[in-house]
Amino acid sequence: MSIISPAIKRYMKLRLSAIDNFALNPIDTQKQVFNYLVGSAQFTEFGKLHGFEHINSIKEFKERVHVNDYDSLKPFIQKILEGQQNILWSDPINWFAKSSGTTSDKSKFIPVSKSSLDDTHFKSGKDVLSLYLRQFPQTNMMNGKCLTIGGSHQVNQLSADSFYGDLSAVMLQNMPFMGQVMRAPELAVALMEEWEAKLDAMIYSVFHDNITFIAGVPTWTLVLIKKILEISGEHDLHKIWPNLELYIHGGVSFKPYRDQFKELIPAASMKYMETYNASEGFFAAQDNLDEEGMLLFLNHGIFYEFMPMEEYGKENPQTLTLRDVELDKNYAIIISTNAGLWRYIVGDTVQFTSLEPYRIKVSGRLKHYINAFGEEVIVDNSDHAIAEASRLTGAIVNDYTAAPIYMSGTENGAHEWIIEFEHLPVELSVFVSEMDNALKSINSDYEAKRYKDIALRMPVVHRMQKGGFNSWLKSKGKLGGQHKVPRLSNERKYIEEILPFVR
Repeated sequence: MSIISPAIKRYMKLRLSAIDNFALNPIDTQKQVFNYLVGSAQFTEFGKLHGFEHINSIKEFKERVHVNDYDSLKPFIQKILEGQQNILWSDPINWFAKSSGTTSDKSKFIPVSKSSLDDTHFKSGKDVLSLYLRQFPQTNMMNGKCLTIGGSHQVNQLSADSFYGDLSAVMLQNMPFMGQVMRAPELAVALMEEWEAKLDAMIYSVFHDNITFIAGVPTWTLVLIKKILEISGEHDLHKIWPNLELYIHGGVSFKPYRDQFKELIPAASMKYMETYNASEGFFAAQDNLDEEGMLLFLNHGIFYEFMPMEEYGKENPQTLTLRDVELDKNYAIIISTNAGLWRYIVGDTVQFTSLEPYRIKVSGRLKHYINAFGEEVIVDNSDHAIAEASRLTGAIVNDYTAAPIYMSGTENGAHEWIIEFEHLPVELSVFVSEMDNALKSINSDYEAKRYKDIALRMPVVHRMQKGGFNSWLKSKGKLGGQHKVPRLSNERKYIEEILPFVR
């Protein structure tokens, strides 16, 4: 790696000028992306149906194309799955990223074009490393390998020319040579389907590698780190990988996990970098590790719109482009992409933390919230409350989920939580009290409903034994890198499924 490291660094520095260009010229950049997308797709089936050749402005685009979700695009996606081309996008589409489903489907099959691989996912990955290199120019990270902790990587064949797997599998099968050289474990291990067997194989595959950075979802990364330390008898991951310097995380908020990572990797030199990507695209990454917020990637084959939350659920919701967004407001993120997802509602909510340049943070999921009593608790609130209660009590939380308990008879409602602790040095009631206070401090609607227990009584909290959430995920066939426990739900479906796993 030391031979090619200088070449990689030179390339990364070239990427920084492109990043600076879109950061300094965001509106023009997005207009160029918009024109490219509409122009490229005007002769597709979707483009012809919606009169793309007559679209001359973003306003006309909004008038001709409704906001879509997976179900509304499914008839077009189904044609591509059956082998038809030029349906949603002009590139041939032979790959699909399989992700968790909708109310009407167990799984979603997200089209992945060559354009989206090259100009979105892979380019964004390079830009993540470039942003890190700018902040830490003396890094030796490129002299080692990246341990990537993805999901179940099995690739399945739909037809002679069509394949699907989770996004990490699709990327592994299409990754450029340079990416393959820099990553671990070896491909045969990374492509193993059964998560528990793969975990063991990963440990023995990478144990003696020079791992300098790690990328993955915090929950599964912790599982791997703990198992490595258990096998080695060590308590500090740097004893195994002394050159480890960076953890790139995404998928869930890092707040509840930060203390646990610091315990397992105690060196002050260890750095943490947040990214925001999904099967549908790669959207943002931290450009300053000392500040909250991720730089929105504006020249990566995606045109963005932002839906104010008061518009969510309307038949013809109004959306904003970058020019009109405001700080600290919740927006549903809507994308049009170089794989043919047109005005597609991703399902996440974001807030802008900066407008010069445009930086965002993920504040929650459209369907992951609790608002049974008008309290409007979002995942950003619950993550903060868990982190604050952990800070004040010395607790370490592995995972959690929460849902409402509805009012019955003379009894007021409540929030019911299941929390898995790695460490709880105080009585559970003390932790719950601090968590409740933290929620009240950050959410005035929750505070009002909790006032004198007027609508909400004290949270009801169950302590999950270690590994309990993983047992539930395993029972659902969802054990592995990209599957997550739903943080919040406004109904009791998930919590009723999980409660029997509490012992």
